[in-house]
Amino acid sequence: MKKETKMATMPSSIGYEIDEFRSAFEAFKDANDQRLAEIEKKQTADVLSLEKVDRIDRSLTEQKAAMDRLSLSQQRPVLETPMSGMVSESKQAWGQYMRHGDVGKLLESKQLSAGSNPDGGFVAPDETAQHITRLLQDASPMRQIAEVRQVGSSNFKKPISRGGASAGWTSETAARPETQTPTLDLIAFPAAELYAMPAATQALLDDSFADIDQWLASEVQDVFAAQETTAFVNGDGLGKPKGFLSYTNTADATQQWGEMGYVATGVSGAFAGTDPIDSLIDLVYAPKAIYRPGARFVMNRSTVSAVRKFKDIDGNYIWQPGTQAGQPSTLLGYEVTEIEEMPDIAANSFAIAFGDFKRGYLIVDRAGVRVVRDPYSSKPFVLFYTTKKIGGGVQDFNAVKLLKFAIS
Repeated sequence: MKKETKMATMPSSIGYEIDEFRSAFEAFKDANDQRLAEIEKKQTADVLSLEKVDRIDRSLTEQKAAMDRLSLSQQRPVLETPMSGMVSESKQAWGQYMRHGDVGKLLESKQLSAGSNPDGGFVAPDETAQHITRLLQDASPMRQIAEVRQVGSSNFKKPISRGGASAGWTSETAARPETQTPTLDLIAFPAAELYAMPAATQALLDDSFADIDQWLASEVQDVFAAQETTAFVNGDGLGKPKGFLSYTNTADATQQWGEMGYVATGVSGAFAGTDPIDSLIDLVYAPKAIYRPGARFVMNRSTVSAVRKFKDIDGNYIWQPGTQAGQPSTLLGYEVTEIEEMPDIAANSFAIAFGDFKRGYLIVDRAGVRVVRDPYSSKPFVLFYTTKKIGGGVQDFNAVKLLKFAIS
């Protein structure tokens, strides 16, 4: 009984991780305050103080990653054992194909075999495709903050208003002058093919208690999420989505439609030595007021480590940790989304983005996931060549602004 009680209280819950994270942040503030006091008094900080701040900062980063992993694992659906008589005919046919390569039932099913053949693979059932999409939503930070739309074609086109429409007041009987016609753009979001090739042993496939759909979704989740997130941030749009950092970047004051506006820090490869927060405040006020209620900061963990040390004029830290499970950290009161594909702080880099990504960036998912079963190429393993078509690009160039670490 004692052993069971001890195991029940092991520090594996998200609540424990949050408490540890808060404690570490308090220790970080104390250490950083000491560092700042030494700089103010001696114009330099003691080496031991610097090492202590860096050590606690790394611990904060590791604990945040642990919290994210725990939160993600708790969101994942629990494996379910198929119950006799509860599986649909299409699911049974799909299971026979995945486990044994039996295509007979799939060829009879119009729902699963449309546009498919044994050589080109088969379209997975809706349940399987939706399961993969749900796991991608959990694992991909861009999917959590951007607009995601499922489409039925490989080239989705969306009319975008660039403004220009006018309105006015009038009485019930007064004339109504013709209003100005809005300026519209038709933006294309072509879907490119993303693939993964997980491998399974025949022993796993023969295990009737193994949920093959769950296994497939889990195997492709991390691969798909990593590849698509890189494209959503830095993709060139050639055979992949176009990342929001890949558009023409120009100073916010002279930004035109189709360009991403930026604010400069005034220093090459760094924040300003005095009042470094000013550039962050300028970035917050770069988007129009209508975008700020849904806005957030986006940066990688290295940049988070840099801004975590900043204080406002009242001596308060502008970065604050999330206080509940699943709650993100905040910077100047706005949520922070960590995306490791964002560049580090360097000369002329765009290491921080701010704005309403839900309005600013569109991710398009072509309906359907195709799977080719290959038991020959890598014996004794069975390969499952899995493809999904995904596109993405900026849909509102006014919604997101960038911080450029440069003089201008």
